Amino acid sequence: MPRGKGKGKGAVVAEDDTKLKVANQLKLRHILCEKASKSNEALEELKKGTSFNVVAEKYSEDKARTGGNLGWMVRNGMMGCFQENAFSIPVSTCAAPIYKVIKSQHGYHIVMVEDRK
Repeated sequence: MPRGKGKGKGAVVAEDDTKLKVANQLKLRHILCEKASKSNEALEELKKGTSFNVVAEKYSEDKARTGGNLGWMVRNGMMGCFQENAFSIPVSTCAAPIYKVIKSQHGYHIVMVEDRK
């Protein structure tokens, strides 16, 4: 997988190559779909280049429908599998999201990180 030379926009980072700074909080956006089929539709929209927040408004089935914004979340305030995966996602933007699909008892979360601290 090609990698960007810096941490700026458009840098593609292989998951095993990612060196993330230690953080205790993440500013998150997500798209929650109960069914895998709806989650796959949302993923297709993202792959076409549709902005993350637009896809969240169209497909998300939870309270974070306003662009998928979950705000700042602390490390111990998340479910185990969600927390473990969320902290492994590099920072990105709605226009060029780096995201991960996380399955939980609530359904399929497509998660991106906007900031870390």
